[in-house]
Amino acid sequence: MKKIQIGGVPEHFNLPWYLTLRDKSYTKEGINLRWKDYPGGTGQMCKALRDKEIDMAVILTEGMVRDIVNGNECKIVQVFVKTPLIWGIHVANNSDYTSVDDLKGTQAAISRYGSGSHLMAYVNAENNGWDPENDLDFAVIKNLDGAVEGLPNGNGDYFMWEKFMTKPYVDNETFRLLGECPTPWPCFVIAVRNDVLEEDPESIQKIVEIINITTEDFKDIPGIDTMIANRYGQQLEDVQKWLSLTEWSQEQLSDKELESIQNQLLKLDLIKSKLQKESLLHNF
Repeated sequence: MKKIQIGGVPEHFNLPWYLTLRDKSYTKEGINLRWKDYPGGTGQMCKALRDKEIDMAVILTEGMVRDIVNGNECKIVQVFVKTPLIWGIHVANNSDYTSVDDLKGTQAAISRYGSGSHLMAYVNAENNGWDPENDLDFAVIKNLDGAVEGLPNGNGDYFMWEKFMTKPYVDNETFRLLGECPTPWPCFVIAVRNDVLEEDPESIQKIVEIINITTEDFKDIPGIDTMIANRYGQQLEDVQKWLSLTEWSQEQLSDKELESIQNQLLKLDLIKSKLQKESLLHNF
């Protein structure tokens, strides 16, 4: 049986993977797919791919594109979630900040350098007309738990994370939500190490086919909103709102989307040059 290691964040977007693993959908095809949670997010997974700790990852689009351009020997095989990720801009409830404008020149708490929280701080800065050189500073807090502990104690001034995952901490008044910053591109992709794609493309293609069958009908599964609410500690109405805004994908990134992502990363000085799509995408 082929053994494949996959990584992803322990968040509601990835529930389709849990369902297919629970149902032994991969085992039935002779694939021993093992899931590993990466609460530290995209930066942590990029390192795991480079270190060959995992074979594939469900990962933020901009972070994966940037890391491939910067030498990570992987390719994107498909978009996983095609709608934007809605990043909430949060401060500690005990802070004096009352608007996103107040955050200019303060310290963004990020999970790690190269992570989505790091890259999106640049997008947010550009959206607000800030100077990235002088108006951005960072404090590394590793993950959401690190922000919950650190922000009220002054370790970072604001924290950008997926809005619905942080909603319980807004509800319990750990955080206050000052604004939102949607990604200007599809939010999650499936990426695979090049050596794995070369050695066993059939297994990767089969894994993608199986997850696509589940995501096509995911929102129609009876009681899926209640399952998500219970599993991830969310309010049912928040889950229903999130489901209404979220669309999974069974397609590859388009040339236009890839061009847009690389142009934005280049503009923000997060990459030094662009790659041809053949170096970034793998099509079965």
